[in-house]
Amino acid sequence: MRAAVSRGDTRPRSWRNDQLNRLGRLLSEHEEEVMAALAADLGKPATEAYFELVAVRHELAHSRRHLAGWMQPQRIGLPAWAQPASARVVCEPLGCVLILGPWNYPFQLCLHPLVSALAAGNTAVLKPSEHAPRTAELIARLIPRHFAPETVQVVLGDGQVAAALLEERFDHIFFTGGERVGSLVMAAAAQQLTPVTLELGGKSPAIVLADADLEVTARRLAWGKGLNAGQTCVAPDHLLVVPEIREPLVAALKREFERLYGSDPLTSPDLGAIVNERRFGHLSGLLEGAAGRVLAGGQTDPARRRISPTLIAVEDPDHDPLMQEELFGPLLPLVTVADLEEALQRVRLGAKPLALYLFSRSRGAQDRLLTTTSSGSVAFNDVVVQAGIVNLPFGGVGASGMGAYHGETGFRTFSHRRSVVARPFRFDLPFRYPPYGNRLALLKRLLG
Repeated sequence: MRAAVSRGDTRPRSWRNDQLNRLGRLLSEHEEEVMAALAADLGKPATEAYFELVAVRHELAHSRRHLAGWMQPQRIGLPAWAQPASARVVCEPLGCVLILGPWNYPFQLCLHPLVSALAAGNTAVLKPSEHAPRTAELIARLIPRHFAPETVQVVLGDGQVAAALLEERFDHIFFTGGERVGSLVMAAAAQQLTPVTLELGGKSPAIVLADADLEVTARRLAWGKGLNAGQTCVAPDHLLVVPEIREPLVAALKREFERLYGSDPLTSPDLGAIVNERRFGHLSGLLEGAAGRVLAGGQTDPARRRISPTLIAVEDPDHDPLMQEELFGPLLPLVTVADLEEALQRVRLGAKPLALYLFSRSRGAQDRLLTTTSSGSVAFNDVVVQAGIVNLPFGGVGASGMGAYHGETGFRTFSHRRSVVARPFRFDLPFRYPPYGNRLALLKRLLG
């Protein structure tokens, strides 16, 4: 797979467009199969399953539209001492890359980075998550129908298979998943000095101030927490709410949960399932431990691995189990803070989140958040939507990840920016060559 890149076969734009077109045909010809697999693995409603297809299609369309410009060499100005010469930066493919996909968006997050890898002229090995087996098997069946084996291959298996793959010498590793496995991927990559992109997660807070529109805020928070049953890396993990709007916000969230999922949310066709029994048991255990503090929701259905979107009061955020890990489910803890400054202090005390949300009309509050915190992304007065904007970089910082992709950022992630300098044979001035004699004073005047 690396040989095709080394020979230069993947350099032409025609080759790259052909691969993107192949992926486009895969999406259009197998739409129903993809949606059925996502429903089987995660109980995804058709609309949410379709989001996964749309995300990849948007990335494809954007990449096709801009690929020629991204591939264009960048001319670089040169200092006087380097003249006469020309210089440019050329984006070249890295080689054969490994893409390790997650289970929460098992189709999108395998094929979305593949768009960037192919646009940059690479070949790729995909390892879908074994925790979404129907989707993984479908990807393994469809890829050989549309791609040559020296261009894209799929490897199925569990963590041992992934570990064996990591012992191979890839030219880049792209991993989406949790922090624990991400550290293992990075350690394995270090043995081969392989560069990595880690798309991780963390506890993404949502701060709600008194000047927020509570009805719209509640609706957007309820949607973001219910989407994919809360199993979204940029979902709001917990709320930091000022006292004066705590009770009105709780009431508004109760209304929105019922409006979105009905009076019996466990029977709603729009609520997804928890991925497996182990995760369901863990989240159910957290919910049982919070008995008496549930403000809304709290219903569970073990047979179908469903948990209703649930709002839970947290009085001791420093020690409550709900605040010690990324929840990655439909549980939404609510913490009361005195003001914006206390909320920002809590954000800074934790690991840098993948996403940070603030609901407020105040431009000053927004600027204060931007200048005193760090996160992978920020959204004001909404949640999750920033991850769907194709020409915005998507990635974490600190414990929430390293590197980014989407749009041109993804193209550059899977490219090497190669410096190229060309000089003529004429004007070969002798002063740079030994013997140097007494040229130091002249060099100081010329070069500083």
